[in-house]
Amino acid sequence: MGILAISTDERVRDVRLSQDTLTVDLMDGRTISVPLVWYPRLISGTAKQRSNWKVSAAGYGIHWPDLDEDLSTEGLLRGAPAPAGSVERQTRRPRRRRKARRA
Repeated sequence: MGILAISTDERVRDVRLSQDTLTVDLMDGRTISVPLVWYPRLISGTAKQRSNWKVSAAGYGIHWPDLDEDLSTEGLLRGAPAPAGSVERQTRRPRRRRKARRA
């Protein structure tokens, strides 16, 4: 008696975004849905920016050029939200240096 090995293919087939959910269809038929709040760059983007996505990383990633966001199917399958503070680091203004006072 043989064992049936199910082939998995974690490459991206399609991406859909609603107001609160990111949904990714994989080539093997699985669908991943995660809360959009996990990805601050995506949720803060416009619908037009979010709809401009491209498959990357040989099919195992998704890139949003207008938002400078990249996600992998591995991270999505693991249920990994964006690291805390990832947007704050990007949007925080550099500190200005104070001019030295003359005596």
